[in-house]
Amino acid sequence: MQVAYTLNANELDINFLESIKQLFQEKSINISVAQNEDETDYLLSNPTNASRLLKAINNIENHKDKLIHKDLEDLG
Repeated sequence: MQVAYTLNANELDINFLESIKQLFQEKSINISVAQNEDETDYLLSNPTNASRLLKAINNIENHKDKLIHKDLEDLG
């Protein structure tokens, strides 16, 4: 079984640990902790990506690009 949790560090408490212990009773587990990267910050950190993304946003805001809306049912 694999479970992923995303939470703020200040939300870690004994209740969180107890819920993990309950879920994985007596089993060996691996715990890995990583800081979440903000996807927008990551994409904008590259000047080429930033330029393309900001241009695309500007084009959409100024109706230079056509947007096509489809319902999920239409894609099946």
